[in-house]
Amino acid sequence: MFASNLLRLRRERGLSQEELAHRADINRGYISTLENCEAYVGLEILGRLADELGVEGAELLQKTAKKAARPK
Repeated sequence: MFASNLLRLRRERGLSQEELAHRADINRGYISTLENCEAYVGLEILGRLADELGVEGAELLQKTAKKAARPK
């Protein structure tokens, strides 16, 4: 859930991995590994990312509701 939420929120805010990494003071490659489920995020980094994305840390960990199918 974290990886998909991070990717979705970053894209919704029009941020590149590089820009988000710079703002959160972390390595861009680490953002990539997080978004690709290749690493676990620690609480400190989760907090920095949440702050830069303007959300509560818990929102990055929550399961997102599936969009309802459009009626035909």
